[in-house]
Amino acid sequence: MTLLLLLCSVAGVVVFRYFNLPPMLGYLTVGIIVGPHAAGIAPDTDRAQHLAEFGVVFLMFSIGLEFSLSKLRSMRRIVFGLGGCQVAATIALAMIFGWIANFWVGMSWQASFALGGALSMSSTAIVSKLLAERLELESEHGRNIFGVLLFQDLAVVPLLIIIAAFANGKSSQLAMWLGIAAVKIVVALTVLLFLGQKFMTRWFDLVARRRSQELFMLNLLLVTLGAAFITDKFGLSLALGAFIAGMLIAETPYRHQVEEDIKPFRDVLLGLFFVTTGMLLNPRVIWEHPFLVLGFFIVPILLKAVMITALARVFGSPQGVAMRTGLGLAQAGEFGFVLLNLILDSHLVDSTILQAILAAMLLSMLAAPFIIQNADRIVLRLSSTEWMLQSLQMTKIATQSLKQSGHVIICGYGRAGQNLARMLEQEGISYVALDLDPDRVAAAAAAGESVVFGDAGRRESLLAAGLHRAATVAITYANTPSAMRVLHNIHELAPTLPVIVRTVDDADLEKLTAAGATEVIPEIVEGSLMLASHTLVLMGVPMRRVVRRVEEMRDARYSLLRGYFRGADDDDDDDGHEQVRLQSVPIDENSDAVGHSLDDLGLVGNGVEVTAIRRHGIRGVEPDPETKLRANDIVVLRGLPEVLAQAEERLSRNRRAA
Repeated sequence: MTLLLLLCSVAGVVVFRYFNLPPMLGYLTVGIIVGPHAAGIAPDTDRAQHLAEFGVVFLMFSIGLEFSLSKLRSMRRIVFGLGGCQVAATIALAMIFGWIANFWVGMSWQASFALGGALSMSSTAIVSKLLAERLELESEHGRNIFGVLLFQDLAVVPLLIIIAAFANGKSSQLAMWLGIAAVKIVVALTVLLFLGQKFMTRWFDLVARRRSQELFMLNLLLVTLGAAFITDKFGLSLALGAFIAGMLIAETPYRHQVEEDIKPFRDVLLGLFFVTTGMLLNPRVIWEHPFLVLGFFIVPILLKAVMITALARVFGSPQGVAMRTGLGLAQAGEFGFVLLNLILDSHLVDSTILQAILAAMLLSMLAAPFIIQNADRIVLRLSSTEWMLQSLQMTKIATQSLKQSGHVIICGYGRAGQNLARMLEQEGISYVALDLDPDRVAAAAAAGESVVFGDAGRRESLLAAGLHRAATVAITYANTPSAMRVLHNIHELAPTLPVIVRTVDDADLEKLTAAGATEVIPEIVEGSLMLASHTLVLMGVPMRRVVRRVEEMRDARYSLLRGYFRGADDDDDDDGHEQVRLQSVPIDENSDAVGHSLDDLGLVGNGVEVTAIRRHGIRGVEPDPETKLRANDIVVLRGLPEVLAQAEERLSRNRRAA
């Protein structure tokens, strides 16, 4: 049956992509069509659902890789403040409506509380994936949304306990069960966050030194599913454990390798999750009770959007950010289905009403991609303040750039951006700088510099800055997610425009280049290049030769400087980035590599580079691919840890000893 679901999913996604619609809608539509309530092609949903749950697990793990413990600590006000108020306010509204409905349908306050808990959930899978695709996880509204989603995951546990107590008539023991649940939550988070933080880097170092890709992959699955298993056994969600595991691995040097390895599992299983979610919808309920379903579809979306917007405003978000937060969380969530199933088993609410609510929740999840993709338009239409602010901002930017052509757009006006601006002025080249620090913008503009307040990650800001008339764009702040968003917009609006990007190191060089960056300037590598050039000049090397060397390095995208021999003190210097390394591999006299050329051994290309061969104490740089290895040679390799391990395994292979 799983194979059948995958076949239908491929066909559905192809059709939806043909019409430029989100693939997620294709998965959900396929689930509705093939499900037991429609065509009945896939009547057994239990096995597929168990498999599909891991899609959300791997999605949350991938998102955890983008976070860090320090970032989570800085978000505690959003998670527990805004998130806690959102869940509590939704339940309170549901109980008010339940008290009103009690006059017609006789709904108890326990039933209203349970329904409020189910409706307070939002879709972690759908919203997280959409925000990641739109490069908005790091935006202000993205952080608000994700903080609330994290609290909702935590809130599922006490809500399950409370609803079960209502069903069993054990409300008197509710405080005891909630206390036990709180202890479990604290123990689970302590084990994962504090013990795991000390343990994770050492464990991954131990596994990586075995030089086996299969072992590394198995270990990755073990850590991800193991963390999910721990939180599940303590009554928390699988997704929360996976998210914490991702955060812990983000603190290690293996973050980027892990991210690439997990993608195939995440995307396939997440698609299957959306298919099985669509299979829950019974189209007959919509046909038999259209107005009831429509009411449960429209009213919760509107109330949640308005309520969350108001709460976000209370917590200090600007009006536009607050409205985007409300729109992003207005839909129902997958954990709401878990609570609804418990409510159904407990007979707290009439089954017809529950079926209508279930159908409405699924419809709201189908509508979520359209709501989020059009959030900017909705905010501009509904908020006159946001429209005025955007208009004034775009007008100021356009006024600054209106008379300029062939200028440079500087994204970020910190120290690097200001130094670039001064050098451009000395050469008589005009520029327009965009920055989000109001104090810096006010001070620089008062001094007569061409800087305006604006978000370079927004398409409108780039267009107002004269993107189509500009000669170059320079991204001067070292923030890869934000730079990726700017590159994405430039690639769509002006794909031939040269873009220069600043980074801290060379970890994301290929990623930024693939996204459209013409040049990537890593500070650490460029600094070492300047250090070397000044040293050569002081040693008497002619300036012309030094300049030529520097130009060759830059033309080769710093290839000679990318990589270094690691020491024990280097583990904490990479900030979670996987670095290009240098590694020396001695050739044993019994090795199979003896007598074979570098080309024969597959050491040319494939992500690995032979930078030198040391033979009889003499070091030969940039050896020819036809060079044959001899016993006792020392081969110096450059590459990422994974390909270095594979290359070392080929060089060290010794069948003769066997």
